[in-house]
Amino acid sequence: MKLEDLYTATIKLKNIMQNHNLPTEQLKNFGIINDDHTFSRKLSEDDIQKFLQGYTIVADNDKNRATFQLTEDNTQLKIIFLERDRNLSQILDNSKEKIQYSDIKELANKLTSLEKKGFVYDNETGKTVEFDFIKNANELTAIIADKKDPDELSRYKNELLKLKSYLQDKIDQYPEIAKEIVNDMNIVSREISTLSNIAARENQLTEGVDSQIQLNVNDRDMYEDANRNREKQEGESEDMEIRRGFRR
Repeated sequence: MKLEDLYTATIKLKNIMQNHNLPTEQLKNFGIINDDHTFSRKLSEDDIQKFLQGYTIVADNDKNRATFQLTEDNTQLKIIFLERDRNLSQILDNSKEKIQYSDIKELANKLTSLEKKGFVYDNETGKTVEFDFIKNANELTAIIADKKDPDELSRYKNELLKLKSYLQDKIDQYPEIAKEIVNDMNIVSREISTLSNIAARENQLTEGVDSQIQLNVNDRDMYEDANRNREKQEGESEDMEIRRGFRR
């Protein structure tokens, strides 16, 4: 960014701070804004604009994750602390080899305490992208299906089945929020069904190829026709030799 553009952006951000009754002390405590009331340089101008419009800022550190969201007309800061089942650095490294799956639990809320994520490495950008099993279900399923890898399809399906079982347990434990959980469960069930259909089509294609090969090898009529043709050719060859001998 040019110096004049940086100056313009700084003025704009200060105006934002003055025009919004933001919870500045909390924002300072978590490093979202600086002591001079400018936003952290880790945030782009687009990040800041979205944050002020209600989008969530996510901060990861090893197994820990914190999300920050402005509420109540930007006067309150909603903070959620979560814990991942593995270190993020380990997940990102392993994602270069194959897709990684990880569970994130919300520490203070047992009602909706589990989020399941898929981490897919993009060879073109050299970056790993995180997909939520519920919010990004269509995209994640499409990416995995496009790989045409039966083992990967099976791994993904097993993770979906685990999530479905977890959601079913939550319905039994907390019937008062069953409607919300059922919505998530329907999404998971739809993706499981999609994977089953893909696997069935792949099996049909495989069986079709196998049966065609088997026909070529074991068809009795074809085998006998080939023998007759071979015997006929051998007979014609013998006749030709006899005729050649007669001429001599």
